[in-house]
Amino acid sequence: MRLLARPVSAALLILLLLAGLSVAVEPSPAKLEGDKAKCQFLRLKRDQADRPVSLDTAIVRCAPVGGDRRTPTVDLVAAVHIADPEYYRQLNREFSGYDAVLYELVATDESKTPRPESSIGNHPISLLQSGMKNLLELEFQLKGIDYTRKNMVHADMSPEQFARSMRQRGESMMTMFVRMLGYALSKPNQSSVGSGNAQLLAALFDKNRALALKRILAEQFSDSEDALAALDGPAGSTLISGRNQVALDVLKKELDAGKKKIAIFYGAGHMPDLLRRLRDDFALAPVSTRWLVAWDLEP
Repeated sequence: MRLLARPVSAALLILLLLAGLSVAVEPSPAKLEGDKAKCQFLRLKRDQADRPVSLDTAIVRCAPVGGDRRTPTVDLVAAVHIADPEYYRQLNREFSGYDAVLYELVATDESKTPRPESSIGNHPISLLQSGMKNLLELEFQLKGIDYTRKNMVHADMSPEQFARSMRQRGESMMTMFVRMLGYALSKPNQSSVGSGNAQLLAALFDKNRALALKRILAEQFSDSEDALAALDGPAGSTLISGRNQVALDVLKKELDAGKKKIAIFYGAGHMPDLLRRLRDDFALAPVSTRWLVAWDLEP
């Protein structure tokens, strides 16, 4: 029965990361989970007593390989789609310093510039997102980010392109679920189903329910990069590599237009593939990393 714990939590994680599809702090002496030699885009920060302190996302700057050229630079700005309001305010301040900010949003031409007053809609993922936002006392990315600025550039598929790409690849929501399930079963959770249920039940009755639930879910988010890499599969997928290619096509146009400082603002799960492509296709390599607090997990 232990293997059941992982698929349930992983499925919830993927639903949260898919929410964007809806129609710096400096490291301290605290313990950092996921601070490995490879370039990280999402981490869970803990204090000395091993308690979660924050869920952080990275801004990884990439610059030309070799030589003395310092431009152009492309910053990979990892995102989570529901977060603390201050996180989105900080991102808005960051974005003001770029020539162009390429952002993800599967949307038609009429709806690719979301406005804060836009309604949530009845799409199942939107409804899930709304419920999670309220339960965790967080904010929507589409509500918190100012997409009306002149330097904000849509760099994603339309719903028609997304559907067509999935048909051409022979993909469906079921195939993605099967891939995710395979990943989940390959990495059994260290805790039992009973333990996981007990934690959730305790969190629901905690006097600070939102914080308790955020701490549990942050543990799942810290594993999201590997999870979405598995979801992408060896031949790629529409969800990750297909949409990333669209973003990089837009990046090339912006570079050809003379833009020198560009950000790619996509979900954290997209970033490892984007980084690899920047190295291979644009000769850009990471030179620095800054961290922003997405979820403050301290009382």
